[in-house]
Amino acid sequence: MNESAKPLSAQLAVSDFELFGVPTQFAQDRAQLDARWKDLQREAHPDKFASQGTAAQRVAMQWSVRINEAYQRLKDPMRRAAYLCELGGAPIQAENNTAMPAAFLMQHMEWREAMDDATDVAALEALFDEVQQAHKTALQQCAKLIDTAHDLPTAAQQVRGLMFVEKFLHDIEARIDQLDAS
Repeated sequence: MNESAKPLSAQLAVSDFELFGVPTQFAQDRAQLDARWKDLQREAHPDKFASQGTAAQRVAMQWSVRINEAYQRLKDPMRRAAYLCELGGAPIQAENNTAMPAAFLMQHMEWREAMDDATDVAALEALFDEVQQAHKTALQQCAKLIDTAHDLPTAAQQVRGLMFVEKFLHDIEARIDQLDAS
């Protein structure tokens, strides 16, 4: 049975990976995702269904929203990792599971102190570069945990750590903006 022969509810219920026709894995080709998103958006554009009435246009709009949500999840490495963990039965539970390894917490405290002690933009930019490198390394580790080791519980913990790091990167940027404005 082809995709268009399935009921809409079944088509909307497929995973983001199935929807985009890409492997269910962390490693993804961004150009392929971008091209597939454009193709899917073209197929689901409500204007294509104008002659079929408002119900068909409403369904096309639902498809468009579903495609955009999947694209946002798949194109962002951290969101993609979290989604893979969830699909594999290792929910992130960031709201109620904030336990982190002691070494991670110590590193985070050192970064916070360095940000608080920074008196100029250059120091903050150096800190930003350091934290961004740690973020990149953590994402690479997350990719290995998901695609190679298939250790989703540990990957979920890594994603929770990445969430802290991303928030901290935003905090540094805000501090830089604050110093630039003064």
